[in-house]
Amino acid sequence: MTSVLQILLLILDIVQWIIIAHIIMSWLINFQVLNLRQPLVAQIWDGINRLLDPVYSRVRSVLPNLGGLDLAPLVVLLGVYALRIILINNAALFL
Repeated sequence: MTSVLQILLLILDIVQWIIIAHIIMSWLINFQVLNLRQPLVAQIWDGINRLLDPVYSRVRSVLPNLGGLDLAPLVVLLGVYALRIILINNAALFL
């Protein structure tokens, strides 16, 4: 059963890095370091958005409107960290 725990932790790690890549890429696009007219950048951006938009849209429906500030990635990232802590603290159940 520890393999199940390790697989779940691996999935959470992958999700964490995808969210961090999305945050960094959005900053680089907003500061015009990356250009969405470049095909590779546009494909990566579109792929990451397709992966994360279903999760972000559910979080955005709960959060209040803060104008141009989007806290959905931060909330989802905190949720991933919380799930990771819960799994690690309850690792004895997987043994």
